[in-house]
Amino acid sequence: MPSSYLQAIARLDLLEHLRAFDPHVVGTLPLGVALPGSDIDIVCQAADPTAFAAQLWARFGAEAGFAMHQWIGAPRPVVARFSAHGWDIEVFGCALPVADQPGWRHFDVERRLLALGGPGFHAAVMDGRRQGLKTEPAFCRALGLAGDPYALLFDMQPRPDRTLAAHLAAAGYAAP
Repeated sequence: MPSSYLQAIARLDLLEHLRAFDPHVVGTLPLGVALPGSDIDIVCQAADPTAFAAQLWARFGAEAGFAMHQWIGAPRPVVARFSAHGWDIEVFGCALPVADQPGWRHFDVERRLLALGGPGFHAAVMDGRRQGLKTEPAFCRALGLAGDPYALLFDMQPRPDRTLAAHLAAAGYAAP
């Protein structure tokens, strides 16, 4: 049985090794909407992608299944994937500050929606996840929103909690 994701992060000293890149754990695990097979997602600010890639290779290159690639086109993020301590791990580095990255913005709005929507909303999101939906589509289905779920949540993130609460209320979820 794998360790908890937090234990795996600690055993790898992952956040300390990436400290220069402002690492943040995001995704389904800290949100409490993970399914078996969910991975650990880390987003970082990598203003210097070469230095970021070198740090990843130096520290995690010997981990099982290590692979790294850099996307084409601005801002050319670097993504590394590997397995350790029973977990698949993905580390994403982009030149943008973490707070401006789509991965962080989706995580932030999803975290706030779960806090505002209570157990009923969490159950609806999990129902979508168990039916095979990715995280963002599961949130949008629970909210009754049509369209591109990634764009919808990205655009929703800067809105105040009262606006998020209104979306939740329109979908039938009362504040806890």
